[in-house]
Parts: sequence; C-alpha cells; structure tokens
Amino acid sequence: MQSTEKLIPPAEPGAWTLEQIQAALSRPLPKSILATRRQGGTNLLYLPWYEANRILDKYAPGWTWEIRTLTAVGDRLFLVGRLTIPTCEGNIYREATGTEMLKEEKEVWLGEKPDTSKAQASQRYLLKDQLGRPVTEARELAYGDPSSNAESMAFRRAAARFGLALYLYDKD
Repeated sequence: MQSTEKLIPPAEPGAWTLEQIQAALSRPLPKSILATRRQGGTNLLYLPWYEANRILDKYAPGWTWEIRTLTAVGDRLFLVGRLTIPTCEGNIYREATGTEMLKEEKEVWLGEKPDTSKAQASQRYLLKDQLGRPVTEARELAYGDPSSNAESMAFRRAAARFGLALYLYDKD
C-alpha cells in the first residue's frame, strides 16, 4: 500500500484487493468532514452518511447498497442493509442493522401553558388514571424520518465493517 499522503485511488471497480480497500478506508479522517451529536451528556464525533458515500466513491468505486429487510415491531423500526464492494477477489459484502423509534410516550396535560412572562398561576394539570399514574399517549417523533435515520445508521455501520471511521467507535 502506498503512503497515506500519496494514496492514489483505484481507477475502476475491482482494481484493488479487499486488504487495500480496508487500509484506505481505515485511515483517520479529516475532522472537517466529521459531525458531532450529543448523547447521554457526551459529544460524539461521527461520520455523516453522505461523507461515507463520497469516501466509498473514491476508494471503493462500484460499491452498492441495498436494504435487505425493513420491519416495524411495536414502536421501533428495524432495517438491515448490505454494502457490497467490488474487489479483485470478487464482490465482498457486509451487512448491518439500524433502528429508530417510531413513536414515543408523552404525558397528557390538560389546560393551557402559563405565560411565563407574567406572574400567573399555572392552569395545567397532569392527567392521571384511577391509580394516580400519569396518562400517556403515543406521539410521532418530531425529528427526522425514522426509515432514513435507520438506513443511515445501518449504512454507516456496514461501512465501518470495512474499516471506514471504525476508530470513532473506540472508547477512550
């Protein structure tokens, strides 16, 4: 394999071995293409799906992605995807899963929210059942499309199985 500064991508699909592709994909990525998200009070770096797409186009030309299964169970969506990369040894694939919540339980409140700019007593009441437990209802999640989110997760995980941004999963 060539040095990381002078790495020349393959000219056509199947020109490189799996080992060459994995070595290229496993290199550290520029921080400028990584994104950050907050999870459990910690900021996590991750590789957005569209950046993974660009890197695969460059170092694994001819790659393909397919959704193998899409299943909804209760309040979750499960997706299995397959990333296939042509190598000089033949087509090699890795599969991965992605999951996303479809709905979440929210407490039911009665009354209007108080105007916080005025000193007024709240006229809101948490609805409770006969045993004093809060009543909840399932509500659609307000952010993102669950199938796109699950697919993005599965795609990035499958790419990581070829080495792409796998180091980001290491715990410090």
